[in-house]
Amino acid sequence: MTPLELYKHLPQTNCGRCLLPSCLAFAAAIVAGGKKLTECPYLSEQQQEQLTGSLQPRAGTEPDQARFIDRLVEKIRTIDFPQIAPVIGATCNNGHLVINSLGKDFVIDRQGELHSECHIIPWVKAPMLSYVTNTTHQPITGEWITFRELNGGIEWQGLFTSRCERPLQRLADDHPELLGDIIDLFMGRQTRAFDADIALTLYPLPHFPILICYQAPEEDLESQLTIFFDACCGVNLHIKSIYTLCAGLVHMFDKISKLHI
Repeated sequence: MTPLELYKHLPQTNCGRCLLPSCLAFAAAIVAGGKKLTECPYLSEQQQEQLTGSLQPRAGTEPDQARFIDRLVEKIRTIDFPQIAPVIGATCNNGHLVINSLGKDFVIDRQGELHSECHIIPWVKAPMLSYVTNTTHQPITGEWITFRELNGGIEWQGLFTSRCERPLQRLADDHPELLGDIIDLFMGRQTRAFDADIALTLYPLPHFPILICYQAPEEDLESQLTIFFDACCGVNLHIKSIYTLCAGLVHMFDKISKLHI
């Protein structure tokens, strides 16, 4: 069941009692494994049982995530590294595939194992392996689009807003120096775009640039933060992997912000 299919069975009141901004965001969180049906006060036990039976396990819990990664590893073992490397913006070194992420090199060996000087965590590993094994690929276009405009983005928009853009907006409000630190730490590039006070480009994957645009609060106006994606991103990575990657980045930025306290 997709988030949109589940949404049709919800009360659609957007009451916020599940601590998410909308019923669609709640549906996306359920499908992703981040929420439970019991957190909606309007669903009866019978409705919960019926919907639970229709929901398929997703790669959200640790066991499911592990199985998902195992499947990706099996796919990696069948890939011709020298052939795929120039297509995805990677390089080959001693028979291994080398992928740069945020200025750091990650190495994938022939057994599908990921190596780096950095700590390897699921939100990095799964999207990176998905990127390599994705059946379609497109070079960077230079066209910036919103998450909503990505293939499948509408269904995941609520969850993306509540777990990625809004938390990062609060971090930027509370720690004005954070975005500058991100540029220095992760080989980002400051640019001019969309009349933002700060606009920075990051490359979580070689052909997967994201643009973070932040407008600081001014008098009675609240701050604004939007994460844009190159149009190629929706081709090079599945929407769930895009969400996983961005949520992981924001979580990492949150940890960095605590170093300033």
